[in-house]
Amino acid sequence: MKRAGQVAILRFPNVDLALGKPRPVLLLASLPGPYDDWLVCMISTQLRHEIAGFDEIIDANADDFELAGIKVPSVIRIARLAIVASELLPGSIGEIAPDRLDRIRNKLGYWLQGG
Repeated sequence: MKRAGQVAILRFPNVDLALGKPRPVLLLASLPGPYDDWLVCMISTQLRHEIAGFDEIIDANADDFELAGIKVPSVIRIARLAIVASELLPGSIGEIAPDRLDRIRNKLGYWLQGG
């Protein structure tokens, strides 16, 4: 069963809507309504794309690095969002810590409210 905080693999769409390469994504929330759709954000190994003070770096020093199932230091790109059908997320490779998920959701909410 899928739950927020899990890390899955998805062919994340590019900004031009072309199908991107398979990459890890973080499940942020299940959408309300009758469909099993999820709000996800991209995880990238390109640390130089981090928006300081907004995105989250997860590396070997993080308590949840191994639990997340990623292999190399990565940046959780909070504003790189997509809505995807559950069937496109066939399994989880790991999970981030609950406190990190809360922090990410708070940053996202603050940003969406114009902060």
